[in-house]
Amino acid sequence: MIAPPDRTPLPRTFFDRPVLEVAPDLLGRILVRTTLDGPIALRLTEVEAYDGPTDPGSHAYRGRTARNAVMFGPPGHVYVYFTYGMWHCMNLVCGPEGRASAVLLRAGEVVEGAELARKRRVSARNDKELAKGPARLATALEVDRALDGTDACTSDETPLRMLTGTPIPSDQVRSGPRTGVAGEGGNGDLHPWRYWVANDPTVSPYRAHVPRRRRS
Repeated sequence: MIAPPDRTPLPRTFFDRPVLEVAPDLLGRILVRTTLDGPIALRLTEVEAYDGPTDPGSHAYRGRTARNAVMFGPPGHVYVYFTYGMWHCMNLVCGPEGRASAVLLRAGEVVEGAELARKRRVSARNDKELAKGPARLATALEVDRALDGTDACTSDETPLRMLTGTPIPSDQVRSGPRTGVAGEGGNGDLHPWRYWVANDPTVSPYRAHVPRRRRS
């Protein structure tokens, strides 16, 4: 008999570690989004690590701005950014404070509140696609910039909480190049910092960076 996932909140010390330790360890953990309509719980199956000062793919590579300020703050907080003028993406800040490292939540399996996620992801063909990709994940969980800076390490009924869940055994974790990252930051030999659960159907497909064409 398979034991149910641990619903204990993850402590801040979990995130107060180097980002390359935290990222693969997030797989199998449970993210709970509390909405006005009820909770949605997500088991994380795919993430990407970003290490600010040494990582050309990171939003914080060139320093602190109003947009990325949360990345420099205490570990265990949520960093939400808006991209391509239409999508939000969600990250979890890692320590130590001031380092500006974070883990992008790329995909997961909705394990509770699927009926609520379906209302927000009406184009999903099935439940495996509800949070298959970072923008889809944020949409399914109703995450936007209003949640930027939320503390995810608390036992209180906050909008976003990270629970212990069931960690994935290391032999079931895969790694490779990050999706859609340009230049050196997308080099899988230098930055194989995308981690996912092997053979999980909710993991998003890898796509190399494609430069955006300017309209003539």
